[in-house]
Amino acid sequence: MAFVRRVGLKSVLFTYDMESGRERPLWDGLSHDQQEAWAIFGAYPTMAWMPDGRSIVLWAQGKIWRVNAATGGATQIPFRAQVKQSITEAVRFQQQVAPDRFDVKMLRWVSVAPDGRSVLYQALGKLWIRDLPNGTPRRLTRDEANSELHPAWSADGRSIVYTTWNDRELGAIWTMRRDGSSRRKVTSKPGHYVEPSFSHDGRRIVFRRIGSDGLRSNLHSRDPGVYWIAATGGEPTRITQTGTQPRFNRAGDRIYLTTSEPGRAPNEPNRTGFASVNLSGGERIVHLISDNASQITLSPDDRYVAWVERFQVYMAPFTPTGQTVTLAPRSTAYPVRQVTRDAGLNLHWAQDGRRLYWSLGPELFQRDVSRTFAFAAEGADTVPAKPDTVGVRIGFQTDADRPTGILALVGATVIPMRGDSVIPNATVVIDRNRIVAVGPSSSVQIPAGARRVDVAGRYIMPGLIDVHAHIGTGSAGISPQTNWGYLANLAFGVTTMHDPSNNTEMVFANAEMLRAGRAIGPRLFSTGTILYGAEGGARAVVNSYEDALSHLRRLKAVGAFSVKSYNQPRRDSRQQIVEAARALGMMVVPEGGSTYHWNMTHVLDGHTGLEHNIPVAPLYNDALTLISSSKTGYTPTLIVNYGGLSGEYYWYQESNVWENG
Repeated sequence: MAFVRRVGLKSVLFTYDMESGRERPLWDGLSHDQQEAWAIFGAYPTMAWMPDGRSIVLWAQGKIWRVNAATGGATQIPFRAQVKQSITEAVRFQQQVAPDRFDVKMLRWVSVAPDGRSVLYQALGKLWIRDLPNGTPRRLTRDEANSELHPAWSADGRSIVYTTWNDRELGAIWTMRRDGSSRRKVTSKPGHYVEPSFSHDGRRIVFRRIGSDGLRSNLHSRDPGVYWIAATGGEPTRITQTGTQPRFNRAGDRIYLTTSEPGRAPNEPNRTGFASVNLSGGERIVHLISDNASQITLSPDDRYVAWVERFQVYMAPFTPTGQTVTLAPRSTAYPVRQVTRDAGLNLHWAQDGRRLYWSLGPELFQRDVSRTFAFAAEGADTVPAKPDTVGVRIGFQTDADRPTGILALVGATVIPMRGDSVIPNATVVIDRNRIVAVGPSSSVQIPAGARRVDVAGRYIMPGLIDVHAHIGTGSAGISPQTNWGYLANLAFGVTTMHDPSNNTEMVFANAEMLRAGRAIGPRLFSTGTILYGAEGGARAVVNSYEDALSHLRRLKAVGAFSVKSYNQPRRDSRQQIVEAARALGMMVVPEGGSTYHWNMTHVLDGHTGLEHNIPVAPLYNDALTLISSSKTGYTPTLIVNYGGLSGEYYWYQESNVWENG
């Protein structure tokens, strides 16, 4: 038998005598093996014995070799192939980076009032209300000190409960009238509060306390869990340590929770449950369970259930039986209807349980039960409606933040990024947010009224664009008002970031805050949540071109101009994503997950760029010719390195990183 073993830093061909068990090194001329990579296709290319058993044929150093099994002598086998490949044009579309105005698309916690006359949501860090269907959005408060989060209506529609966050004072729970008046602070102690909800009679509020996340303060982050408190204030009572999305049942004596339940078998992933407990956390009942749901909500009359599974929204009748009911889009045990074409967020029911609402970006959708199930319709011949494609636009436009006046930076050495050239004693003139002149100070005319800043002895270069930047944006809906990650990037000259994997709601909410000047940091663009090919609740299933279009439409709706195709296992799925992007004017940045073969098909199939490094080094003329003949970009990244050590360790070895700044 022949095999490859790492000896020191070398990959060595060994033979193994099956009778005696003796191992013998045969040839150390191999290329570096893939032990540092995931090596899901093997740590070294396939080799083969010749039929007479006297030699082994294998690949090394970009060549085919024949190695004598007795002596270890290696002879190159001459080989040349003429290959023709068709390279699909890479998807690239020019983007408007700094418009004067922009559409606010990432609306969060969208909720229609119980009377159906207005809609409440959060955008740009503040609460807004809009009369339906054609009203103008207006701020609910004049609070400029705090971020306003997690709003929810009372059952009678007269009051709103919400949370705030302030980096210094931390979080609190508040109530107010629907017109923003009579604001009352419910909690007396600072904390990290999320997901408040009134009881049906409006006398109690259930909420969650959570811990810190590395961006927010660690103070007052102990004792997480689900609590209730009187709507007038007082001492909160913990109900349970676990569970999310809490709300009271109609009687007010139990709390519904989204829970994590054991998998179907040992070592299988946990499942999403919908459970209830009494106000002491006891008498726990798991009503519903799902393999992949991310939100489950019962109608107020407990007759219907709606849930989000792999981005789509489904509706089904619900009958309490005392046993746990399994939710599944293709269940044959009860009727199920998909009510979205692309995706839905913020599921909530009308008070009478006859209508379901959801949102996607700046659009509000609704679906009556009578349009979904024939047995619920007034006419016996009613045909269930198809998924809705057009909603009511409830968002708005706002001004992008721009500085005022003209600024002249005088006397610096400018690095214009044109070969090795520099401009000593240069002047840079900036009019609001546009650079209007760069050149030697002797030839640049500074407009009258400009503010002059002497920067002699300093260097000026264009801002860096980090096209693969993963940045923390917060958790549980809370973003810090000052994000140290943003400030660190600015300090090192990064003025634009593209994050090819982040929580969709958090990252696009942050991007809009930055664009509007409500937060400080680089310009931020993102793919949102990746189009994940592996199993799990976040999997983006792509079995057709229509599937690909649906995924890209839902991400474009909230502000994406690019998507990340991540470990989609089938090449035709990856091709469908590229063609959907071409149709929608978007771009695709894939990650091959340390698989050389996928990287090569990414180039052939017209992806915008390769994210992370190709795991094989060095590359030879076949791969180099292919890549250079395409318009596919390449972002090798320093931190995540496939096939070797991460590049960050070089800096730990060669510098005192903690002294930078």
